Amino acid sequence: MAEPARVLYLLVDGIGDVSIPEFGDRTPLEVAHVPHLDAIAAGGLTGLMDPVEPGLACGSDTAHMSIFGYEPRIHYRGRGAFESMGAGIAMAPGDIAFKCNFATMDEASGLVTSRRADRHFEHLGPTLCAALDGLPIPGYPEHRVSVRYATEHRCGVAVAGPGLSDAVGDTDPLKDKLPLKQSVAVEDEPEAHFTAGLVNALSDAFRGVLRDHPINKERAAAGLAIANVVLLRGCGSRIRVPPFAEKHGMKPCLVAPTKIIEGLGLSFDIDALQAPGATGFYNSAFHAKTATVCDALTGRRADGSPSDTAAKGLSYGFGFVHVKAVDDTGHDRMMQNKVRFLEVVDRMVGQMLRRLSDAEAAGAGRYVVVVCGDHSTPVVFGDHSNEPVPFAIAHVAHAVEALGGPSVLSKLDLGPIPLPDVQAPPTCEQLRRQAAFKDARRKAAWASRPWDPAMPAEVFGPWREPWPQAVRGDPVRSFDEVAVARGALGRFQGAQVMALVRQVAGVAKA
Repeated sequence: MAEPARVLYLLVDGIGDVSIPEFGDRTPLEVAHVPHLDAIAAGGLTGLMDPVEPGLACGSDTAHMSIFGYEPRIHYRGRGAFESMGAGIAMAPGDIAFKCNFATMDEASGLVTSRRADRHFEHLGPTLCAALDGLPIPGYPEHRVSVRYATEHRCGVAVAGPGLSDAVGDTDPLKDKLPLKQSVAVEDEPEAHFTAGLVNALSDAFRGVLRDHPINKERAAAGLAIANVVLLRGCGSRIRVPPFAEKHGMKPCLVAPTKIIEGLGLSFDIDALQAPGATGFYNSAFHAKTATVCDALTGRRADGSPSDTAAKGLSYGFGFVHVKAVDDTGHDRMMQNKVRFLEVVDRMVGQMLRRLSDAEAAGAGRYVVVVCGDHSTPVVFGDHSNEPVPFAIAHVAHAVEALGGPSVLSKLDLGPIPLPDVQAPPTCEQLRRQAAFKDARRKAAWASRPWDPAMPAEVFGPWREPWPQAVRGDPVRSFDEVAVARGALGRFQGAQVMALVRQVAGVAKA
């Protein structure tokens, strides 16, 4: 019996969208030049996935739980523990934690004028966190607080001590220009009422430190938004669930610079790997994520030498990669930049296919690649919505064949991927022309019998006829919301994903 294939699972946060009039009623994925994503769709099976259930605009945490096979209605206890553990705070049973924002509040009115003090906070966040870490909580001498920087404007805050409950509300008003909230008990239990009082005391203590911090004085003098309040939200305790490897029969690792996803993975005993230069933002070293996960899965570097994980005796059967930048373009309502960062993701996918194809050629295993999202973040809404997300799964050999064969990938650069200038995006007219050219290429390719060598597959997707029966998964040839609706997988829920992954990879049921 053949050894099971190893799985590389790429999740693109916020990938889904809706038709945009400025793009000629196309989605960003329909406009984007994504030949490698198209190859996965063409070489495998596709469909539309509701991460948790149809009609639910879910968060990344509950979506990931569902996709990994952990029912969020049973196990979810708030996202705070995920963010804090991912940021490096060790948590024990009974501890509580929060996913937090550094924000700006008008002291006179008590209004939170901006829930995000500054997305570009990497150079300041650690210093402010150090000033808050270990701060005494007035009136609660038995409790200790830990604060660690996460990403952008975010930090993790954990509290340890007796009598705590995660059944308390946030101090986050959820919208700008609303008053800072007081935490309240959401269950009528003594521990919840006690904890709500502690949370409010902690919020006041944080403001006292931040109000006079030198960083905020400098920012105020420079006319920049100050970070004078920490919004405490998503209170949660560490969940206890069966480890991923026990549940699915594959030793897992993940690359996720976004701390909430890293912490969620740690909750399932998934090894967190660090990719140099990966930030979880627009300036991330996307190629480093590819190199890190491919090194771990294949046990070899791009040059064929043993990887660090192989040298440590680690052998992974499941590698998960999370990409955040696409979701940020949706939240920031940058429609042109969403197209461009989808194209950056496609370059990542090309690097992944080359690395995994080279490993197969060297006899270092077989591989399956999966691509999907955790929710839609339409740029016209600026927030999560309830549309299903595109999903594709394929054996690497089939995806590479759909692309045109290994020679198409052989010259693909494995180095840093050029990043779009978010301050100077292309015009909508330029992207409409790109989309029209893409459509014309496809129509010409379908009309061409046999395949015209003058129109190489790598230009705008794999459109070869007659299609090799060995790689025919379903009729879909493009990875976008509209095309995959015709896929063989139909529309399904996230809870079904891992069973499908195990089946395609040939992993025995755990």
